[in-house]
Amino acid sequence: MKQYSFSDLNRGSGEILDAAMRGPVSLTKRGKERLVIIPAEDYHRLVGRQRAYRIEEAPDDIHAELMSGVDSLLGDGEDV
Repeated sequence: MKQYSFSDLNRGSGEILDAAMRGPVSLTKRGKERLVIIPAEDYHRLVGRQRAYRIEEAPDDIHAELMSGVDSLLGDGEDV
């Protein structure tokens, strides 16, 4: 991972941002890593695009997946 100081960022942000588009870039202050800049695609992959829905408002594919999971947890409907 490329490493730059905050002072470097003030002097040459274009170069640093170009490097961050290609991969993670570490920003340091007084020799300690403080921030990491990563491409947006990497960020979204890391955090996922999770959303919460009320059951009645969930899109059809989400609702179907949820109900499939519930059915599998409950078995074939027999009482235990």
